[in-house]
Amino acid sequence: MITQELNRGWCIRPCTRGDWEIKTNVPCSVLHAMLEAKLAPDPFYRKNEYEVRELFDQNFCYTLRFVPQKEILEQQYAELVFYGLDTLADIRLNGEFLASVDNMHRTWRLPVAGKLKKDENHLEITFRSSLRYIREKGQDPLIHYVAKGCIRGNNFLRKAHCMFGWDWGPQLPDTGIWRPVELCAFSGARIADIRVKQEHCAGTVSLQTEVRLEQLASSGEYAVCCTLISPSGDELCVRGVSAEGMATACFVLESPQLWWPNMYGEQPLYALNVELQDKDGQVQDGWHKQIGLRELTVSRDQDEWGEEFCFRVNGVKIFAMGADYVPEDSVITRVTPEQTQRLLKDCAAANFNSIRVWGGGYYPDDWFYDACDRLGLIVWQDAMFACNVYRMDAAFEENIRAELQDNLARIRHHACLGLLCGNNEMEFGWVAWADVVTHHPALKADYIKLFEYVISQEAQRNAPDVFYWPSSPSSGGSFDNPNAENRGDVHYWDVWHGMKPFTDYEKFYFRFCSEFGFESFPGRKTIEAFTEPGDRNIFSPVMESHQKNGAANGLIMYYISSYYRYPKDFESLLYVSQLLQAEAMRHGVEHWRRNRGRCMGAIYWQLNDCWPVASWASIDYFGRWKALHYYARRFFAPRMVTAKVEETKLRLWVHNDSCTALDGTVEAELRDTAYGLLARVAVPVQVSPLSVQELDTVDFAQKLEGRGQDTVFVAYRLCEKNCTGAYASVLFCRPKQMELPRPSYTVRVENRGEAFDIYVKSNCYAHQVELETDLTDRPFSDNYFPLCTPQGVCVALEKNSVEPEVTVEQLRESLRVRSVADTY
Repeated sequence: MITQELNRGWCIRPCTRGDWEIKTNVPCSVLHAMLEAKLAPDPFYRKNEYEVRELFDQNFCYTLRFVPQKEILEQQYAELVFYGLDTLADIRLNGEFLASVDNMHRTWRLPVAGKLKKDENHLEITFRSSLRYIREKGQDPLIHYVAKGCIRGNNFLRKAHCMFGWDWGPQLPDTGIWRPVELCAFSGARIADIRVKQEHCAGTVSLQTEVRLEQLASSGEYAVCCTLISPSGDELCVRGVSAEGMATACFVLESPQLWWPNMYGEQPLYALNVELQDKDGQVQDGWHKQIGLRELTVSRDQDEWGEEFCFRVNGVKIFAMGADYVPEDSVITRVTPEQTQRLLKDCAAANFNSIRVWGGGYYPDDWFYDACDRLGLIVWQDAMFACNVYRMDAAFEENIRAELQDNLARIRHHACLGLLCGNNEMEFGWVAWADVVTHHPALKADYIKLFEYVISQEAQRNAPDVFYWPSSPSSGGSFDNPNAENRGDVHYWDVWHGMKPFTDYEKFYFRFCSEFGFESFPGRKTIEAFTEPGDRNIFSPVMESHQKNGAANGLIMYYISSYYRYPKDFESLLYVSQLLQAEAMRHGVEHWRRNRGRCMGAIYWQLNDCWPVASWASIDYFGRWKALHYYARRFFAPRMVTAKVEETKLRLWVHNDSCTALDGTVEAELRDTAYGLLARVAVPVQVSPLSVQELDTVDFAQKLEGRGQDTVFVAYRLCEKNCTGAYASVLFCRPKQMELPRPSYTVRVENRGEAFDIYVKSNCYAHQVELETDLTDRPFSDNYFPLCTPQGVCVALEKNSVEPEVTVEQLRESLRVRSVADTY
């Protein structure tokens, strides 16, 4: 196979009004190009979104002039390969019409043998307006449901649904070439498809590589040479001869190095190189990937509570901990491998072992899955269907089948791929959403055809080793109580949409909660990026435009009134909203982790943002950690202690979600807000791997006699050999009821090798201290922590997260400290 990249030298212009033309390289969307050329205002600034949206009520043209390589012209077969066209496009080569395409999720391969000129060729792609298309399709009276924040009709187009808006995203239906373009040619044969199958036995792994060839007529004999390179560099080579367009190579590995999720073991990866050789030993084509050796599926064993739902990796049942991933930027061609790598590293740093790719976006780039392989993040992969009603016909079915074939063939070899899910929330919608169930029964039948036949069939054909799940939430399909508590996965939203208290989580023992969440505002620096000073009121038009859930600002204020005192200013409100979000998620996760075995997954909504916005994300658009992500690092820790108080009693649980035994001590101290020590307990603990243990209840009734519960707290921590944990705290009342004295803080910064050590103390108990600096957007080693003792805490900031010239003094001067008592 000979490949010529066609990514450089493109021109973009509007089709009807040729008043500008932009020279660019692809991938590059129209909006991306216009922003770089300063031909469009920043859609994220203030209320520019709506002006920019209307730019896409027209068609745009991409053109390229190129000369094919001589070697390509000499081949028997040639094709143009478009790895991503968004979305409605007509393609012409040298004025000759080649194809109309209509699915941004597909790879389009167009034969051009005999159509190429030896000298300059002219390639033209006209992108028709998706906005105009769905506005017309949205007039269809048979389908009236519209997801919150979306433009009606988005379900008629195979384009990332969230590009037409969501309840956290803007309406920016961008268009263009969003993945690379190639000119490919070959004579004789090429590799058409490769499947890698693993069979695990005691101490060995059998690896079978099946290679399907595409051969032209009378093309001769071919051999396939497969080389497997271990993580330590050892090589194994196997050679197979093709027969009827197929070749197979098998490896048997003794003492294989197994791939494990983050915190359960290492992530060794083997390199697998496949070469197609002709009878003279000349290489005709190649395939090069990294694979991990593991058994990964979902267990649905029957048990005393019903039917479990959990990832099982190499025979070990994993408690899934992570969040739901959405597109990283509304201008998707701005996303880089470095940006995605940083985001996913931040997941691993917060002790994630899983990540769910939500179905309203697009199938991520290869670098996303490569990073998940390296970091040990199990990927729950939704197919790209979410919160919609779809109409089936023969053309739609053919399009969907091709979409699944393209993407499953691309990602199925990844060690991280743990589950393929048909859609987000649509089975549940057909059962429980009043504006969905009123549709014609034929559309409900189409749902079954699409997700329990078409996509299920393509999953079995193209990725039979990947567990398929028809919807999320689901109990297994066919509208059978899809949000059931005792089987399948659940989406739970009564805390937040239902205005229930955080303790409501404790009423439910879901088998696997794959979506639950709570909104907050981003921090000051992020809001300053899209507002003017006069906009900085959460009910201003600009702030409400960056709040796509209509009721959410009111909900945040409702929950603040329930848990905290009224914030004294705008910045205090932002900070308190983030504490609310973090505390809500902590309540749910800690409860479900206390019931490990019955519950085996907590995937919160959501990880990230596609623009600067008030949302459910724990990391904002600029990559800044909100309070929730720091909390996640703690409540997803594999070895930890959790606590709750009931009247005067303290309950403690020790969690060990690692594969080694835990031997340590749990310390708990009852203190007043002046740090006075009222009682102390230290309990030796031994906890088996993959288990949780509740300790004996401690009753502080005597120590609390004559003392208000609004003046005391419990500090607790887990101490292991050579590892003294940080204190957490638990209150006997809600924070708004606490009589918190105003702290006076002392901050000292020291230089330590590759990091700055920041020592923070206060003269009294400080509830959930926030550190902030304008010198970096990267995280501290900890934040939003209590100061429980006079000794205070020490947190680190990596030096590579700030400019090299930053000194200890400059960092110290830049630091701002606040806690709950400073907000009123």
